[in-house]
Amino acid sequence: QVQLVESGGGLVQPGGSLRLSCAASRSIFGLYAMGWYRQAPGKQRESVATITRGGSINYADSVKGRFTISRDNAKNTVYLQMNSLKPEDTAVYYCVAETLDHSRDWGQGTQVTVSS
Repeated sequence: QVQLVESGGGLVQPGGSLRLSCAASRSIFGLYAMGWYRQAPGKQRESVATITRGGSINYADSVKGRFTISRDNAKNTVYLQMNSLKPEDTAVYYCVAETLDHSRDWGQGTQVTVSS
């Protein structure tokens, strides 16, 4: 099991940027993948970005060109750089770690609010 702690959320104006961090309690090198999901009020949780142990990256169409996921194996941390933020990006953002047997551990979430 992996404990995950997200940070970096907050209130930002439209067009602004935030960087989310997800610190893992142990090495992330051997994990199958890590990623970010989000859940807006009244909506289902959706995948935002994932990065596999091999470095393959996938983004939701709604964030392509604006968000960048990266990982630092030495720091056991995954990041989500979010640029050109829109009000529709407002949600609770969750970090997820997927093991080789495809079980998942989740962080507690961090609120991102995009509003003027």
